[in-house]
Amino acid sequence: MADDLPARLERVRARIEAAARLTGRDIEDICLVAVAKTRSASEIRAMAAAGVTDIGENYLQEALEKQRELADLDLTWHFIGALQSNKTRAVAEHFDWVHSVDRLRTLRRLAAQRPADLAPLNVCLQVNLDDESSKAGLAPEAVAEVVEAARAWPNIALRGLMALPAPRIDTSSQREPFRRLAALALELEQRCGVALDVLSMGMSDDLEAAVAEGATHIRVGTALFGPRPVQSPNPVSDEDPNHDI
Repeated sequence: MADDLPARLERVRARIEAAARLTGRDIEDICLVAVAKTRSASEIRAMAAAGVTDIGENYLQEALEKQRELADLDLTWHFIGALQSNKTRAVAEHFDWVHSVDRLRTLRRLAAQRPADLAPLNVCLQVNLDDESSKAGLAPEAVAEVVEAARAWPNIALRGLMALPAPRIDTSSQREPFRRLAALALELEQRCGVALDVLSMGMSDDLEAAVAEGATHIRVGTALFGPRPVQSPNPVSDEDPNHDI
């Protein structure tokens, strides 16, 4: 698997560059987050050697073990999984980013538990654009309240919004929810007087649509690492931030 990594990475980068070129965007403004759920520390090490040092993890205990094994590397760790109350302290202590904050209570806990000697924790608020009962996320109309509350916590850096829309069959239809997320971020900036410079959106199957609508962080697993080994009768996508089994 690791032997195929350079070719897969080259293909993903080519897709991002092509999408950026079509919309006049600078490739340097787009961060590729390698989603490493269920992947080994050696695979992450190979990814870092190839130049991808932003690592996304869904499962806390698995991530902490890999962080210890890879402590010699300068990696940026992104937590993208479902964030339960009993996990917020460890996430606040060991991650640089959290993309999946879906309620005010979670943000409050992260702020209280972020160690004072660390840089502010970069946070994205997850938005449930399609009102899917199976997925976490704030309703679009509820986001402003959380944005306003975030002002009170200096050790939280509210950076932007994240979304995982329902699958759509073509690039044109895929762009529509990403366009709505970008519009919501702009509305919040104007309404709340905040600077939101991050749109965390797009995965292996829809990254072109996300780039076209302004994605700054793209979370890619399968297209980088290859198919994830089936570990249960009901496997989940290795990029879905709402499953933490």
